Amino acid sequence: MAAGGTSPRPSSARTTLTALGSAQFLMALDSSVMNVSIATVAADVDSTVSGIQGAITAYTLVMAMFMIPGGKVGAMIGRKRAFMIGGVVYGCGSFTTSIAPNLPVLLLGWSFLEGIGAALILPAIVALVAENFAAERRPAAYGLVTAAGAVAIAVGPLIGGLATTYFSWRWVFAGEVVLVIVILLLARRVNDAPAEARHGIDFVGALLSVLGLGLFVFGVLRTSVWGWFLPKSGGPAWLGLSPVVWLMGAGLFLMWLFMTWEARVARQGREPLVDPGLLANRQLTGGLTMFFFQYLVQMGVFFLVPLYLSVALGLSALTTGVHILPLSVTLMAAALLIPRLLPNVSPRRVVRLGVLALLAGAVVLMAALDADAGASVVTVPLLLIGLGMGALASQLGSVTVSAVPDERSAEVGGVQNSVTNLGASIGTALAGSVMLAVLTSSFLTSIEQNPAVPEPVKTQAAAELDSGVPFLSDADLKRALDTAGASPEVSQAALEANAEARLKGLRAALGILGLTALVALLFTDRIPTAQPRSPSGAAAPQR
Repeated sequence: MAAGGTSPRPSSARTTLTALGSAQFLMALDSSVMNVSIATVAADVDSTVSGIQGAITAYTLVMAMFMIPGGKVGAMIGRKRAFMIGGVVYGCGSFTTSIAPNLPVLLLGWSFLEGIGAALILPAIVALVAENFAAERRPAAYGLVTAAGAVAIAVGPLIGGLATTYFSWRWVFAGEVVLVIVILLLARRVNDAPAEARHGIDFVGALLSVLGLGLFVFGVLRTSVWGWFLPKSGGPAWLGLSPVVWLMGAGLFLMWLFMTWEARVARQGREPLVDPGLLANRQLTGGLTMFFFQYLVQMGVFFLVPLYLSVALGLSALTTGVHILPLSVTLMAAALLIPRLLPNVSPRRVVRLGVLALLAGAVVLMAALDADAGASVVTVPLLLIGLGMGALASQLGSVTVSAVPDERSAEVGGVQNSVTNLGASIGTALAGSVMLAVLTSSFLTSIEQNPAVPEPVKTQAAAELDSGVPFLSDADLKRALDTAGASPEVSQAALEANAEARLKGLRAALGILGLTALVALLFTDRIPTAQPRSPSGAAAPQR
């Protein structure tokens, strides 16, 4: 319902979508915009590549940790106010990042301030869409807003590559400050979802949720360094297992304590951070589950395809970004046109077709990869994957929010964004770990079976590469071999083994993502078959 019981002016619908979609775009952009410029950023702030990768990881981690408390803050102070405060915090973080002289300042701006700002903004977006659009208009609105975030991830490498190549990576973050100012000006015309009467925030629940999600996501993000279960060679081991096992286990235990505590708070008549009764809502849990799988597959693909284009084929950052753009075309088309042309379509049918499109894209790309393949092989798979992402975006936001009263939308927004961050983290980690495991196994097997490689070299390779073979381009591997003084025969054998192992690793990772999409189909029966409608007699929000 609109504040004060009145409907906002229809003319502000476009402004509302522009403000909220731009905010979603901005929050997602930072997850991918610097992936092609990590080495440049590291040199500029006198750090290392791993240090900058850590900053990107920390941004995701901070968002995941504070998303649920961020949603509750919005419910207490008003969603529009939370959105505006989050925008100011995010803008301060972007400005700090743009002038960062070293890694600690970069971490403060990029990872902490921007992460906190996003944790306030993203749950508020969900609530503000629910407040500003009638139920029958929400699929289109959520589709556009969600698609804006996915497009940001797709075009992020292109934007980062352009800025780094022709200007400076700092201009990206300076531009974010300008965009934040524009968003805040536009947001003044967005109808607020007013604050509710609250007894205060559940600080014990907030602490448990922050620690639980933080430990779990941190464990997932460290899998490529420490290993999933068994510790990697030279890595830490706790009681013979990778620290990842213990971190994820501790995170799950704390989340169980969190839900137990929330149930106690609710029984005592106090206000929980998250109502445990929400988990009994079949439609809500179905929507959240599909969000998890969507982002798992989506981020796995966004991890693998740029690797293939930029490393395996040796394309520049700009060319890599251009080849990823086809995904954005079908994504936006599906997200916008499905609600407009098929307003009464079954959400379950659209979600199932969307998941099948993701599966088809992964399988087609897996089949197309071979030694002679070029950059064009990604076009059709990315069109299919974009179609699937757009179809899911057109329905899932409305499915989750329509499952609860509008006053619970900020709370649902916090949980929803925690789930998507979790799915994105696991998708990237899973795709990366499977790819590197198969790459390592294939490379070492090829070297072991090649008679042109001397036995001492085979033994040395097995010992030094036991913890994992890096995903290297032929040019980088050739330089490393020349520096090491390898013979022409050994160099040729290593280059051939590397090329074959790269493709096997990529195919295996795509196969896992395809299998994950198949598993997702098992949960689609929780998605409703009818579109949500405004309650009879209710004042209609924005048209």
